[in-house]
Amino acid sequence: MTVCCGCTTELPGNETANETANETADQTIVDIAANDSQFSTLVDALVAANLTDTLSQEGPYTVFAPPNSAFEQLPAGTLDQLMQDPEGDLQQILLYHVVPGQYMSSDLAQLNSLETLEGSTLSVNTTNGVVTVDGAMVTTSDIEASNGVIHVVNAVMVPPTVSVGGGNETGNVTVNTT
Repeated sequence: MTVCCGCTTELPGNETANETANETADQTIVDIAANDSQFSTLVDALVAANLTDTLSQEGPYTVFAPPNSAFEQLPAGTLDQLMQDPEGDLQQILLYHVVPGQYMSSDLAQLNSLETLEGSTLSVNTTNGVVTVDGAMVTTSDIEASNGVIHVVNAVMVPPTVSVGGGNETGNVTVNTT
């Protein structure tokens, strides 16, 4: 099953997956990602970092999910390097994409920041109906799961505590795919 199969409604700068809610509401965040080919790299990373059980728990969680195209924009060799120590920096990067609680797109529009499972704060900005989280644009929103919600983002977000291939001194690198 592909979650984002053209059955979404286009919004300015964003898509919403409300019509898929009935299809996905009985599946966990991990189930939805595993059944959508655009998230194969994310799922491989979650498995390697030993986070599938966490994201299959009751939650609720809000996940800002980078698709394969976002991972492809990382500097050459970065993902391979991260996968060599999956419970180190890779795990921290993935937890930086997860927020405890369920925040729908309407909630995000009212917020300025969110605390991640990694422990850092994500900045949230809404301009002209376009939501960005830590500089990454939400391209598809409100994919409901039994244990939370997924928002697709166009970048892999990196917490300030992690440095990846060519990152600045704080390691706060967001790679956009737009």
